[in-house]
Amino acid sequence: MSEKTLREQVDETLQGIRPYLRGDGGDVELVDVSDEGVVSVRLVGACHGCPGAIMTLRMGIERILRERVPGVTGVEAV
Repeated sequence: MSEKTLREQVDETLQGIRPYLRGDGGDVELVDVSDEGVVSVRLVGACHGCPGAIMTLRMGIERILRERVPGVTGVEAV
């Protein structure tokens, strides 16, 4: 069995985060993972335009991805 790609690892980790976001009426979509490890996501639903969205992105999504997926260097909203 081959190792999962960085994108697959990120997507799998985001699947675990989604229920929390959906509980507040929001969600996150994986847009891209660069060769440098920068994850591009789109916050949707209630998360899009929410005043707390940057906090959710930095203290939630980015923190969890950096902890659980070796190779992730940052997260940006697009």
